[in-house]
Amino acid sequence: MKTFSTTPLHGSGLGLRREMLDDILRLKPAEIDFFEVAPENWIPFGGKLQKQFRQLTEQHRFICHGLSLSIGSPEPLDVVFVRQVKQFLQQHNISLYSEHLSYCSGAGHLYDLMPIPFTGEAVSYVAKRIRQVQDILEQPLILENVSYYAAPGQQMSELDFTLAVLQEADCQLLLDVNNVYVNSINHGYDAQAFLRAMPSERIAYYHIAGHFNEAEDLLIDTHGAAVIDPVWQLLANAYQLHGVKPTLLERDFNIPDLSVLCDELNQIKTLQNAAGNFVELRA
Repeated sequence: MKTFSTTPLHGSGLGLRREMLDDILRLKPAEIDFFEVAPENWIPFGGKLQKQFRQLTEQHRFICHGLSLSIGSPEPLDVVFVRQVKQFLQQHNISLYSEHLSYCSGAGHLYDLMPIPFTGEAVSYVAKRIRQVQDILEQPLILENVSYYAAPGQQMSELDFTLAVLQEADCQLLLDVNNVYVNSINHGYDAQAFLRAMPSERIAYYHIAGHFNEAEDLLIDTHGAAVIDPVWQLLANAYQLHGVKPTLLERDFNIPDLSVLCDELNQIKTLQNAAGNFVELRA
């Protein structure tokens, strides 16, 4: 598979939002080792915004985390969109592309990430579509374990379904630590056991984020708050179990001053240094 960048990915990264552009262009904080963007948020734009973005991608390491691939959709794969993503990755020298193990379209766009039924039939269906995407992109597709609030038609556990998809599709995993914590509370499973069962060799990088407490037994994955202590502890455990891999801080709204986000990035680095078993991602 073709590689667009050979610079190792390491350390702590930040999801780039357009409202951060001016600050980042003036001076990128040292705490940010890489940026993550959704290609859908940048592909449509030209002019000044595209010029500013290109300036950043020429100077710093970027990865992509998509929103609308809809890998589990009952509708045919949007091949035109996948080719647009491929062009975007090549244009900006971006070698990593991740998406959600979910779907967001059926007879139209659903504007939310819906859970794929945890069934053997769904495993085969999704794995086939993942392989199709990888063939078009000519690089691996990285799938993220997602938060979900219902499991219609469930025949397998989330854990068994996730492992089966990774194995049959032969793809990589974006391990979202906050999603593990949120799902463990909402669905009553052992977060540590879920972490232990993840295949270390397939984990490309980690996500960490904050969430909203709707109720004692209902957490909502919002990316709109600071990371809480139990999630930090779960990240530390992930490092011990699977190695210190690049870790991305997500903050999608209620975005504080960049210095506040840098404090959380420093917390990632503190946990990474404490664990010590670094694994750089070369891609």
